Amino acid sequence: MTMTRERLYLFDTTLRDGQQTPGIDFSVEDKIAIARLLDEFGFDYVEGGYPGANPTDTAFFQQKRTAKAKFVAFGMTKRAGVSASNDPGLAALVQSKSDAICFVAKSWDYHVRVALGCTNEENLDAIKASVEASVASGKEAMVDCEHFFDGFKANPDYALACARTAYDAGARWVVLCDTNGGTQPSEVRAIVENVIASGIPGDHLGIHAHDDTGQAVANSLAAVQAGVRQIQGTLNGIGERCGNASLISIVPTLALKPAFADRFETGISAEALTGISRLSRAFDELLNRAPEAQAPYVGASAFATKAGIHASALAKEPATYEHVPPETVGNRRRVMVSDQGGKANFLAELKRRGIDVPRDDHRLDALIAVVKEREAEGYAYEGADASFELLARKMLHGLPEFFNVTSFRCMVERRFDANGQLKTVSEAIVKVLVDGEEKMSVAEGHGPVNALDIALRKDLGKYQSEIVDLELADFKVRILNGGTEAITRVLIESHDGTGARWWTVGVSENIIDASFQALMDSIVYKLMKNREMAGLVAAE
Repeated sequence: MTMTRERLYLFDTTLRDGQQTPGIDFSVEDKIAIARLLDEFGFDYVEGGYPGANPTDTAFFQQKRTAKAKFVAFGMTKRAGVSASNDPGLAALVQSKSDAICFVAKSWDYHVRVALGCTNEENLDAIKASVEASVASGKEAMVDCEHFFDGFKANPDYALACARTAYDAGARWVVLCDTNGGTQPSEVRAIVENVIASGIPGDHLGIHAHDDTGQAVANSLAAVQAGVRQIQGTLNGIGERCGNASLISIVPTLALKPAFADRFETGISAEALTGISRLSRAFDELLNRAPEAQAPYVGASAFATKAGIHASALAKEPATYEHVPPETVGNRRRVMVSDQGGKANFLAELKRRGIDVPRDDHRLDALIAVVKEREAEGYAYEGADASFELLARKMLHGLPEFFNVTSFRCMVERRFDANGQLKTVSEAIVKVLVDGEEKMSVAEGHGPVNALDIALRKDLGKYQSEIVDLELADFKVRILNGGTEAITRVLIESHDGTGARWWTVGVSENIIDASFQALMDSIVYKLMKNREMAGLVAAE
């Protein structure tokens, strides 16, 4: 006999609360693209913003932006002293092309007095009238009880009265907000149980947690265990101050951990869940920021193992060091090659790249020795997959010599131009040998590395057309041992027209030389990849 599981509803507020994140400012086009990602993934509610508050959100709500998810408008309850029918803010919410309205309401009497400047009774009346107006317009109503947990601790009777008023007026959801993010999971659980005991059923309660103590996900899950059935959060946990509960962490936990999966179901299918890593990265790409490598479930390092003893155990039985199979969330296992890695790391990593080598092959021992020696010099192959692959192929099977750089020269000149403005000009000259023919290219750039990059890629003879779609996406410099004469490590991220990404590394006492090594590796890797002689990992 199979037990019926209770339904949990997932509410995404990336486009509203997530937009409070410092440095993030969505355009209408951004919002449309993100709403589509959220809708296709399977969230139940997508909160789009605050119509009437700014031109972007007003334009965004001129039409419904979701196909399956309920499209939610956010706004204030009506003001005290104004009737619901005469409140312009309420009118903007009712007239928007949303399926539901989420009202934010004060539930801490201290805030009612200080922020709203009205009586406790007037605030309750505003909650009631606003919910009734939403229901009358045919829109699902919900109320975010702002500062609920702090309000409950200060005056439990009034906090409960706010929640109860919303529920009695017809709100589908009464959402308990930990607005300051300071409540502990044990407190969340006890307070939610208290709310349910007061007469508001759990299947009408939601949780909205902020991450100011790093416990937004824990608080959300504690609330579910105590009885709430709607969870609010954002993609990758973005939000004001320290962020919101990350739905990217919550969704897999609900689906894959028996404590939740045996009792509850969500609108996210097992098949959809395999797209969650892609969703997380696509969102970071849209924000133009690097994904968090150590993000739970979806980070590049979430299933990465560096220590040799762990890798050996992983190869025999993945469950030894993995709490869930990586493929369930669309991620992959990474056994990292580094100075801490044993033979199992290298064999697993080489196999993943389509490089077969017997365990007892002396060339494998030589490769391991070279990697460990180079990492002692400052190379970091765990973060430079393409450079590792080129080194491995070169030592194990040999690499084709596409071209040979016979020399390069770089000049930086700082001078005043004709208008008396101080300018710094960088120029590079590169000599390349292709099929016995020497080609010389000269280029100016924004700094010496950019000039070198342009010059190197200016004329590669018969290979030139193959690197047209090669672009440098990121350039990181790390000084390894202090001082102006220090060893410098340069890490370059590249991508091409296929969407593949790869990382290359260079190390030298000279920053230009380190950069040039990484640039060379990037181009050689691209040429190898074009011939399907490399790049299995970059294409993943």
